[in-house]
Amino acid sequence: MFNKYMHVERFGTTEVEGIEFGECFIFPKIDGTNSQLWYEENKLCAGSRNRTLELDNDNAGFMAWAIQQENIINLFLDNPYLRLYGEWLVPHTLKTYRPDAWKNFYVFDVSILSGEEESLMHYNDYKPILEKYGISYIPPICSIKNPTYENLVAKLESNIYLIEDGKGSGEGIVIKNYDYKNKYGRQTWAKIVKSEFKEKQQKCQTAELVGSKMIEQEFVDSKCGLTLINKTYSKICLDTDGWTSKNIPRLLHTVFYDLVTEELWDFIKEKHMPSINFKTLGYLVNNKIKELKHELF
Repeated sequence: MFNKYMHVERFGTTEVEGIEFGECFIFPKIDGTNSQLWYEENKLCAGSRNRTLELDNDNAGFMAWAIQQENIINLFLDNPYLRLYGEWLVPHTLKTYRPDAWKNFYVFDVSILSGEEESLMHYNDYKPILEKYGISYIPPICSIKNPTYENLVAKLESNIYLIEDGKGSGEGIVIKNYDYKNKYGRQTWAKIVKSEFKEKQQKCQTAELVGSKMIEQEFVDSKCGLTLINKTYSKICLDTDGWTSKNIPRLLHTVFYDLVTEELWDFIKEKHMPSINFKTLGYLVNNKIKELKHELF
């Protein structure tokens, strides 16, 4: 059955608040038409952003093209539980793609279907499947842990995927944190669109992306260990006659409180009184707890 692809939110909105905390894969955003393929009732099915396609009600020739692709059909014969989301590259606003790039399908997400439910696969998991069948996909520009906005903006000009030599850069970037869910419990991606970025920003150098570490991350890495988390976890279990998932907020809040009240003062003295963003610190502490005690979540 058809499933409308998620709306990719603009970076900085409440829908993707905190997506930058963790490992982020930065993908090129290409200017095609949103499309999808899946297998149902022993046939290849195709969709646009909003509807199921038919040969007599196609979208820029996408379905007519797809049913002629033996490699795509073979993938679904072997993996009928998958759905491919991607861009069918036909001219829109951006006209600087290579001549040989047009009229092709570039996968940007793959999901696993289970009845009416589906879950998105990690890039590292779907990449070898697509490569096995020779299906085009959009590769990431890079992955960055805890990128700043400046780090992300610096990657806008790195999007030269499918662009003709000397014709500049692409439409923008998409930020995917596969461990992230927004405050509403939804898995959501973020984007930065080049045309909407009004002011030129100074680009960060690659060495800065690789070598720097925000002060909040340094604090969490040095002070938020499994010993502290297990101590708090054990106390909660004793107080509540065992662990249940309803205790998760208490664990997160208590570990954060203990770190701030017991560890932060000595740390900032040692670091010569740096500025601390407590909202950022809270996100990083929560992520660290989820990483070290993943069996609770």
